[in-house]
Amino acid sequence: MKHPNEGILILKGKSKNGAITIDGLAIPPFNFTGPTFAGFPHSFLPFDNSYIGIIHSHPSGSAEPSVTDLNNFFGLVSLIIKFPYDDDSIFAWDSSGNSIPLIVD
Repeated sequence: MKHPNEGILILKGKSKNGAITIDGLAIPPFNFTGPTFAGFPHSFLPFDNSYIGIIHSHPSGSAEPSVTDLNNFFGLVSLIIKFPYDDDSIFAWDSSGNSIPLIVD
């Protein structure tokens, strides 16, 4: 992570019968980060059907998606990991900002 700046990665996986499985990560090209935002230009991504969303950090300690997060939603799911970045600090959201149940194996 880039604490105290936000960090961002692309989630790779699949969706079947409403269940999303994440099995990999990709570093987005030309990503930019700062203390309150992390993003990347989607137009530079190579075509890949396994991209299912993003994960980014919230150094502030809140896992709630911001308006900016929702306006820049990518894929099927957005994971937000908040400080202190442990297994209990990861939360999943849909494009409307609704919480999605998350199982971390």
